[in-house]
Amino acid sequence: MSESTHRKSALVSAVSYPVTRVSRGVRCVALCAVLVFAHLPATAFAQSSCPGIHVKIPNIKNSTGNIACGIFESPEGFPDKFLGSAKAITIRKIQKTKAQCFFSDIPPGTYAIAVIHDENMNGELDTNWLGVPKEGYGFSNTTIDEFGAPAFSAASFSYDGQNIDLTIRLNY
Repeated sequence: MSESTHRKSALVSAVSYPVTRVSRGVRCVALCAVLVFAHLPATAFAQSSCPGIHVKIPNIKNSTGNIACGIFESPEGFPDKFLGSAKAITIRKIQKTKAQCFFSDIPPGTYAIAVIHDENMNGELDTNWLGVPKEGYGFSNTTIDEFGAPAFSAASFSYDGQNIDLTIRLNY
């Protein structure tokens, strides 16, 4: 095909199919819509936007095993009867010696949280023959007592149904 024929066919196709021009305003609106929808999943699924109880567990001894968080609404079974007495349980993987637990759909009330570092992933806090924990443990709203776990009343906090951020440090 000669160069002149190629130019003719390009010219004919340009004439046969007119180009539709879109105004700058319409293009700007379309670009803004794309940017908004591109960031929508990050905004819609961000943990802090959902009302609930957010628990941060920093400075975990190692990244072996899981972190188990149990939220209790009464003294019954607190803090060691996770499976039978906790209102909700969250088990999370440890990421770089840190973990986070999140409790949603929790009605306003008074609660206490117990956290264990289940290093061997057997679902319980392992203790020695004297009953002293061999794995990390921590509680909401309190420091660790030398003589055992705190009472529910010492570890409890009021929750109003909105976002609340807690930090629980583990004792080993």
